[in-house]
Amino acid sequence: MEERIQKILAKSGLGSRRACESYIAAGRVTVNNRVAKLGDKADITKDRICLDGESISAPEELVYIALYKPRGVLSAAVSPEALQTVCDLVDIPQKVYPVGRLDVESEGLILLTNDGELTNRLTHPRYGHEKEYRVLVARHPDEAQLETWRHGVVLSDGYKTAPAQVSYQRTMGKGSWLRVTMREGKKRQIRETGSILGLPVVKIIRIRIGTLMLGNLNPRQWRYLNAEEIKALKTNRPIKPKQKARKSNKKR
Repeated sequence: MEERIQKILAKSGLGSRRACESYIAAGRVTVNNRVAKLGDKADITKDRICLDGESISAPEELVYIALYKPRGVLSAAVSPEALQTVCDLVDIPQKVYPVGRLDVESEGLILLTNDGELTNRLTHPRYGHEKEYRVLVARHPDEAQLETWRHGVVLSDGYKTAPAQVSYQRTMGKGSWLRVTMREGKKRQIRETGSILGLPVVKIIRIRIGTLMLGNLNPRQWRYLNAEEIKALKTNRPIKPKQKARKSNKKR
């Protein structure tokens, strides 16, 4: 069956659909030795589709992994600077790619998968998936600083951040732990926002992506997602808590 080429590439685990569109626009994709164009369709069972000269095979088994990315590890499949990447921490036969990003100094939840459709759903702005972070700032914030953060801050490039949920959690020495939830993720947005507000950021830990929670994972630990978690991510509906069976009051 013919499908748009970017969809085939995404299904084959080569990145989000937007990333695959960029491969096509750059002339890196060919179909039967002809350079592909955006909008072209193909059938992976009949046509020879190549990215950078390498043939694309039918999608392998879909894999979904939750990883605790430690500081100093790059949120990428390949590092141009010889840094360790999140994919280096997961020893599996399938090729997987990180969904979204965390800067190298931040830590916490990263989703790794070869499901291009899900990657597109979680990263495309129109779906508005929430990301939740624990943020340690170097000072004790006042209510005015928190309220400004909640309403949005103009960054150095002139971009005004969207409203966010920001709450004080607890004191940590001279600093404070905050809980920040937002639906966007410009590069180093939390760090720059904190700096502008006079709240230098010391540490960032991502604890949630959409419906997926970091849970009790420790740095460098990872686990496969279960069927309920995968379904919840695809539908953006939280997992319903299991109800405990009620004890019968009937006498036997």
